[in-house]
Formats: sequence, C-alpha cells, structure tokens
Amino acid sequence: MNITLPDGSVKTFDAPVTVLEIAKSISEGLARNACCGLVNGEVKDLRYEVADDAKVSICTFDDPDGKRAFRHTASHIMAQAIKHLFPETKLAIGPSIEDGFYYDFDRETPFTEDDLRKIEEEMKKIVKEDLPLERFTLPRAEAIAFMKEKDEPYKVELIEDLPEDAEISFYRQGDFTDLCAGPHLMSTKPIKAIKLMSVAGAYWRGSEKNKMLSRIYGTAYPKASELEAYLHMLEEAKKRDHRKLGKELKLFALMDEGPGFPFFLPKGMILKNTLLDYWREIHKKAGYVEISTPAILSRKLWETSGHWDHYKENMYTTVIDDEDYAIKPMNCPGGMLVYKLEPHSYRDLPLRMGEIGLVHRHEKSGALHGLMRVRCFNQDDAHIFMTPDQIRDEIKGVVHLIDSVYSLFGFKYHVELSTRPENSMGSDEDWERATEGLRGALEDMDLPYLVNEGDGAFYGPKIDFHLEDSLGRTWQCGTIQLDMQLPERFELEYTDKDGQKKRPVMIHRVCFGSIERFIGILIEHYAGQFPTWLSPVQVKVLSISEKHEGYAKQVADALDAAGIRVETDFRNEKIGYKIREARNERVPYIVICGEKEEETGKISLRSRQGDEGETDLDAFIGRVKEEIASRK
Repeated sequence: MNITLPDGSVKTFDAPVTVLEIAKSISEGLARNACCGLVNGEVKDLRYEVADDAKVSICTFDDPDGKRAFRHTASHIMAQAIKHLFPETKLAIGPSIEDGFYYDFDRETPFTEDDLRKIEEEMKKIVKEDLPLERFTLPRAEAIAFMKEKDEPYKVELIEDLPEDAEISFYRQGDFTDLCAGPHLMSTKPIKAIKLMSVAGAYWRGSEKNKMLSRIYGTAYPKASELEAYLHMLEEAKKRDHRKLGKELKLFALMDEGPGFPFFLPKGMILKNTLLDYWREIHKKAGYVEISTPAILSRKLWETSGHWDHYKENMYTTVIDDEDYAIKPMNCPGGMLVYKLEPHSYRDLPLRMGEIGLVHRHEKSGALHGLMRVRCFNQDDAHIFMTPDQIRDEIKGVVHLIDSVYSLFGFKYHVELSTRPENSMGSDEDWERATEGLRGALEDMDLPYLVNEGDGAFYGPKIDFHLEDSLGRTWQCGTIQLDMQLPERFELEYTDKDGQKKRPVMIHRVCFGSIERFIGILIEHYAGQFPTWLSPVQVKVLSISEKHEGYAKQVADALDAAGIRVETDFRNEKIGYKIREARNERVPYIVICGEKEEETGKISLRSRQGDEGETDLDAFIGRVKEEIASRK
C-alpha cells in the first residue's frame, strides 16, 4: 500500500495503517503535534485506518483543519467539566468555530462569570489527567437507547433525525461520552491554554420556536503564549473597532431607520471618493473603460442570468407595471447587456469594462456588522470579455493589478482557488476548462495557493485573495471568477479570425470587493491613522490665541490653495487642549501658529512622529504634496 505525502514522497506499508501511525513514520515530533489528517482531501480522525493507496497529509494546530479538531476537543472538555460541576445540565451541540469553539447547554439557572471561572479550572484538571479519547459506534436503536439512559434529550433528537443506516459515532474520555462525528485529538493533554470568553442565548437548532439555550464561547491554544497573544489582539481590535472609530472620526453612521444601510458623512465621503479616484486612475492605465448600469432590472434578466433560481432569497424584489423586477445584487447581468449593444470582433478583445455599482443583498439582521456586513454596498466590479487563448494573460493582469492595490496599503495576502459547488450550472467540460485556466495562471506566476473545494460561484470557479491586516486578521476582498456560463446564457458573440461567430469567455473580478467593507478594514488596519493621501483632513491649523488668527488663516489658505485638505481650530481654548483634540482626530499633521511663527513667517509642526519644531511653510507644503502624489 502506497501513501503519497504532500511533498510527493511515497511511503509503503504492508498492512492497513492509521493516520497517526503514518505521522509517526514521518517523525515522532509530527505525531506529537498531529491533530487530524487529510486522506484524499477529506478530513479524517487520527484513529482512521487507511487500507488502500492514498494521498495523506498530517494536520497540526498550524493548519485550519488541525485547529478545528483541537478546539472541537476543547468543547468536549468544557462539556465534561460542566457535567462534573452542574450534572443536571443537558447537552446540545458543541462545534469548533473561527478562533475558538462553543457549546450549547440547557440549564435552568443561567451561567455567571463566576461559573465560567469554575468551569475553566475544572477543564484544566481534565487536561492534566491526560484522558484518552476513544471512538466507538452503535447501531441507531442502541445509540438512541444509550442517550436516553444518559437523559440527553437533545442528543436523542439529533440521532432520530439521522438516516436509518447512518453510522453513529461517539467519543469517550474518562467518565464523559458525547455523540460526535469527530475528528478529535488522541487525548486531552495537548490543550494547555483555555479561555472561556462569554455566555449568550441561542435557540435550539437556530429556530425561535424552540427553547432558548445557554451558549458558552471559548478558545484554546497549545501554548499559553499563543493564548496571551490572541487576547492581546482582541484588546487591540476593540480599540480599532471601525464602528467606534467611524463614529469618533465622523466618517459614517448606522441608524435604526436603515439597518444594514450605512450613511456616509462628509469626511467619510472624502475617504470613499479618494479611494474611487485611485481606482479609476489605475484602471484607466490598465486599459479598462467604465460603465454604469441600472439598479433595478426585470425578472426576465435575472432568470436569464440564473440569479432568480440560485440567489433569489438574497434579492430585494418589487413590481413595476404589473411585472416582477429586482434590485441588483450583482452588476454582471447589466454588463452582459452593454456587451450585446453592438457586434464585436476578435480585434476588440479583450474588452475590459469596469463598474462601481451600488448593489443590494438581503442579509439577516443578526449577521449585520458595521461596514463589514451590510445590505447595500458599492462593488468595484469589472467584467473582461476575451477569447479562450487570452484567459491566462488576462488573469495574470488582474492578479498584478490586485497585488499593486494591496501592496500600496501594506497588506500581505494569500490566495485560494475555489472549485465547483454543488449548486452550480454548466457542463463538466466547461468547469474543468475554467478551473484549469485559473490554476494554470497561478502556476505560471509561481503564486502559492490553497484549494477551497466546492466554494466557487454557481457559474464558475474563482481565485480569492485573503488579505492580512496589521493585527494578523484575514479578510476576503479581491476575487477573480472565470465564467463560461453567462456568455452562453446571454448568447454573447464575437466574430473570430475565420469569420465564425463564437462565444467569448468572461472574467468577473473585484479589487476592493465592497468599498464599504474595504473602508472598514482600512479603519481597523490603520487604527484610524490613514496615510496622508487618504486622510480626510491632512493638516489641521491651530491658532495659539485670537490675535494670531489672521496669520493662521493665511497659512490655512496657502495649504488649501496647494490642494491640501485642511481644517482650522481658532477657538479661544488652550493650545494644549486643541492639540490633544487634533491628535484624537488622527490628523497626519498639526500646524501651530502663534506670535513667534507670525514674526518669522514660519510654522510650528507636529506630525505622528512627534514635535518637529519650526518649519518653513513652503517646504512643508512641498513635503505634503509629495506624500499625496506618491501615496506613501
């Protein structure tokens, strides 16, 4: 039996072998740190026995699947601790989630902060016991009887909903057993650092018709230092919360009259328009033309595009003249109609059409989050129409464009290739050709990527760009989607060299993604301290007293005439107070004008680096203009 490892090397075994034994054959250190494995791309428990030739990779805590197995085990330890301390509590479900885990419990008395501390201490005792986790299965009837005997009604309900022939697995650790599909660690010992974060209410199975349960959130790490770093990051993230800073800096507002529909204020509009000016500049250089398509279009269009069948639950609809219409959730169908307005030759291709279009998508109220998850947003779309032999070059061009954008803002990023989802349209051949087009372009550029199986759009595979901010958090923003379906559905054509009519291939792509979301990310990335070119106010001019207001106004006028965004503060307040306020507004430069400055015709300057002392005004204007022009 041959086991192929991620580096292409092959290990041969004479008999079936577990994932853990494969890890041990590579190194004892890897086996100690192993959390689960991938067998032919599927996540498997370390106990899973491989009996045939397979591709196997071992997942540690550094891998997403490894983290999930690690934290899933932590959720079981928490449930065991609660059964020790509060044995009357009934168990619901306890999955791993991003950055941690939770478990839902049915308990008459709500959990308190003091309870969380006690549960944490009990969890630490369980970890020290180094309890092995043992997996076993039962037939459905025996599984139901087993959970009834333990008086766990929620587990019984879950089992009863499973198919008659389903394999029903359990995991036992010491005196605790839980219904679970896994995977899990081999024992409780590796979970060295635990923190229970909060308690919230959650309806059983997410339905308000069901009982409200208590959901305890927690997180876990192999090392205390990693947990401390995570908790420090959370504290820093609170300070940088874009909702808090957006209000303080008067950038945007969220109002009850429009949940999920953000209001942009004057300074926020400066920020937004500056980003869009930059977008238009780089796209003009890259050979794009800009279009604008209507916000409301007929149902027939959305049926042609496939959105009515595949996306209707996320769309806002209306009736006009007794016909169904929809507010666009995406810009692409409008772009199809623009392409069809006139005939095209192969000489016209590639045709790159950009659109900053306002789209609306219905999000559940519980999912709304500041600018990060909204119901309307501007999407910096572009649709590129091309011949099949232009695919790789066009994808490379888009990758270079997106790379230049993220590099400007100081973002690192990684790339994922998302493949065909279950709810898709089109032939196997089209999907294979499209996926290989994306894969080939990435490999031509030697750009490392992860494969995200089944997460493509319903009309084609995609490349997603996940950028990393200054706190190490990742955000999915840029995307490139290769589409052979919509050109077919809309009967798009071009005349090829041989005079024959052919279908173009199309790329959907965004750089910022949602402009609103990108602004939210930038606010938190920079903690509100935008680079000078992007800052809504670039210089704030302060007068020391009323008698220096005239000179301060001359300075402000000179800055304004040079195209620098300037605000003034001539209030009759102490200069120290005015400086502190300007600092809190995250202004890049503070200019102070008093008697000495007026006499010398200079300014006193404070930057984010500190007090720079007396400076020549013209030299300062040149410095700021250079920063704006170069977008430092």
